[in-house]
Amino acid sequence: MGNTKAVRIVGYLALLAGAIMVIAGGVTWGIVRGQLVAENIVIPEDAMAFQGNVVDGPLDAYVQADIINHHALEASGGKTYAELDREDPLRATVMNGSFLRTSLFSSVIAFGVAFFAGGMGILWGLMGFALLKLAPKTAVVEAKKVEATA
Repeated sequence: MGNTKAVRIVGYLALLAGAIMVIAGGVTWGIVRGQLVAENIVIPEDAMAFQGNVVDGPLDAYVQADIINHHALEASGGKTYAELDREDPLRATVMNGSFLRTSLFSSVIAFGVAFFAGGMGILWGLMGFALLKLAPKTAVVEAKKVEATA
């Protein structure tokens, strides 16, 4: 197999890998977004941003996690779950807040991974395209018989 053929094969494989990564990133983003929207979480008015919005993306999820933490600390007098006495009735409230925050942060991470996969897919696709453009094409040359004139 010549160098030209190898470069073209690698170029096509890079294009294929790029397309798969872009599709996987987009599908993952869509699934995570759909799950968040289905929860119908509305950002409260005392949040730092996006008040009144339904949580449907990474920034919304981060803001919602932040305000949950604020509310949990406010309810517990500034104490975290570990700082509360084992018998304190507020401990369950703070624990639930912690679970909700963890879930929202998991969605933020999932959005980040989906974005990374899509970005890497675009990069791989561009590399594949470049390899295909760099690989010399095989030319077919026809020889014509020319009559000599004197």
